[in-house]
Amino acid sequence: MKSVSVKKGIFLALLAASFYAVGSPLSKILLDYMPSTLMAGFLYIGAGMGMGFIAAIRRIRKTSDTEKTLTGKEFPYAALMVLLDICAPICLLLGLKSTSAANASLLNNFEIVATAIIALVIFKEKISFWLWLCILFVTLSCALLSFEDISSLRFSFGSLLILLACIAWGFENNCTRKISSKDPLQIVLLKGVFSGLGSVVIGLCVGERITVPWSVFAVLGVGFVSYGLSIFFYVYAQRILGAARTSAYYAVSPFIGTLLSLLIFREAPNYMYFTALGLMLIGAWLSSQDKPLFKKRDNISNLK
Repeated sequence: MKSVSVKKGIFLALLAASFYAVGSPLSKILLDYMPSTLMAGFLYIGAGMGMGFIAAIRRIRKTSDTEKTLTGKEFPYAALMVLLDICAPICLLLGLKSTSAANASLLNNFEIVATAIIALVIFKEKISFWLWLCILFVTLSCALLSFEDISSLRFSFGSLLILLACIAWGFENNCTRKISSKDPLQIVLLKGVFSGLGSVVIGLCVGERITVPWSVFAVLGVGFVSYGLSIFFYVYAQRILGAARTSAYYAVSPFIGTLLSLLIFREAPNYMYFTALGLMLIGAWLSSQDKPLFKKRDNISNLK
């Protein structure tokens, strides 16, 4: 693998992280106008609609398409990806109800830990020394953020829900990695249609309803940016860097999300938050020291 390809992969991972970062603070605002399960569905539907629009433009312009389409061989990974994409955002949005947006943005970094461990244990992806150190510091940071009061060791229920969402997304990242050689546009459309509709159906079944019509359009817009564009570039990055390394570079997302949360909500974090932030920054720096393995992978194809 050429170094220029690695740099391109890192850039795509950082771009994906930047798009995703806007999701937590904006979703927390919109939770006042739309129930959490329905919002999870409309976020993914927004991603699917946005990618569908891009697909239509690509078809009209007759852009040369060398991407491979999904086949029956990838169906188990695609199906599991959809199911996990229904569960994860519901847990995240429920967690956002009882914790601060800044806290939630940092806790999202636990996805790095979940993705790397699952990649190692289940999918046999090699994890470097630097990435293990990154995992250690991110885990310590998340542990601090998960306690409401260290003296009483009382867990924050909202934080635990966000960690559960990260674990679900850790599995989902690895499933997506297995089909990352296929057309990213098709993958996002698949997520948007089936994951989105699945969450909407669940929300309606449990009695959730839309009471503020304009919130639907706002959530669709956030979904297109924070889910659609983010997933689109994330899949391309995974082709080059692998699941664990892409997730490590993706660690910049919570810091952007935290900054946006502090600017929007003017929340005043306590000393525990800043301690956890320091540990998370060390973890992010360690992840930047990791060098992708220059090995030929069967499922890596050139970017257009």
